[in-house]
Amino acid sequence: MDFGWTEEQRLWRRAVRDFAQNEIAPRVREIDEEEFIPREIVAGMADVGLLAPTVGEEYGGAGADWMMATIAAEELGRADISLAVPVLYLVEAAWGFIFYRYGSSGLKQEYLPRVTRGEAFLGIATTEPGGGSDILGACRTRGQRDGDRWVFNGEKVYISGVRESLDWGGIHLMLARTDPDEDAGHRAFTFFALPLKGTGGVIPTYFDDMGRMGISTGGFALDEVRLPLEHQVGELNKGFYHAMEGFSAARTLIGATCVGASEAALAMGMDQIKLREAFGRPIASFEGVQFPLANLYTDLEGVRLSTYKAAWLMDQMYRHGAATHHDIALAAAMAKLKAPRLGFSIMNEVADWHGAMAYTKECPIEMGIRGIRSYSIGAEGTPNVMRMIIARELLGKDFLPTLYTNKS
Repeated sequence: MDFGWTEEQRLWRRAVRDFAQNEIAPRVREIDEEEFIPREIVAGMADVGLLAPTVGEEYGGAGADWMMATIAAEELGRADISLAVPVLYLVEAAWGFIFYRYGSSGLKQEYLPRVTRGEAFLGIATTEPGGGSDILGACRTRGQRDGDRWVFNGEKVYISGVRESLDWGGIHLMLARTDPDEDAGHRAFTFFALPLKGTGGVIPTYFDDMGRMGISTGGFALDEVRLPLEHQVGELNKGFYHAMEGFSAARTLIGATCVGASEAALAMGMDQIKLREAFGRPIASFEGVQFPLANLYTDLEGVRLSTYKAAWLMDQMYRHGAATHHDIALAAAMAKLKAPRLGFSIMNEVADWHGAMAYTKECPIEMGIRGIRSYSIGAEGTPNVMRMIIARELLGKDFLPTLYTNKS
């Protein structure tokens, strides 16, 4: 077992860190207040290879493995504590990979080069008004075959990048129910590549989030939306499985972005406690500050190792065939369960160390608290859903009858 980095990984981390600290970190407050990621930052990310890096080189991607993708996620989280830029990165890295694996060659040629150049957006659309994690019960968007078209009716909500997709163009990978049989279970859903821009019957809406201000959150209604047959992504009625594969990838990258933001917060906090004095000495000299720091740092190192294990397992499966979806689902769920909540705890503790200043926008920690909360609430699955996944992988689905009642 090797806990070191290869020379290639070290050089990649340095390249991403240099770009992120020089080009992104100085503009995070601007991103948070202006509520968009400047196009020159997006272009810079494309130049470095940070847009859908897991896509193959034939479509303009870097062909990066998951260790490299996770390193980049950590460094972007370290630079943008608001987590807006990391959201752009991780949705395209995770779901771009799924599109690369399962999309038709024509669709991939049409969209992926534009995504990797930063000229189009690629996102994911599974969540509906009835819920996000309960795909089996909550997904009511219907897709019906009508000759040489698919016709869709339904609604998606709490989707990242709706504004970006409408402005730049691009696609959202949309999950729809394509088998009307209520007993079809997992085998009732199919993925489709939905362009929001220029598609008739798409009615967008936007939400005013409390954090991650630089990337939009919204939704869209679908009223008799018609797509060509080639916009199907993957096999018919296999969309649930493709979605689960993508969620494991996204959860791993979420773990890494939260780790990076937490590392930045702790560094900020340690600088503060060395400078801030109480009763004639730095507060870093008080055990009441030292002990929480020691506990949080130890917990963070554990989460970091867990996250990189998930990335390593993904490479073992996709590159070497030496791991399984079971291994990845378990590891990714553990990373996603722990990283956002620990990050939120770290940022709250660091806010305490800053005192009243942390309640002002003079202190960037408030951006982190607002941003990372989205991942402890939900975004690729709530904490309890992560616990259900972990329990399922440990015990088997027979012990989870409330979640797995289908006959597939």
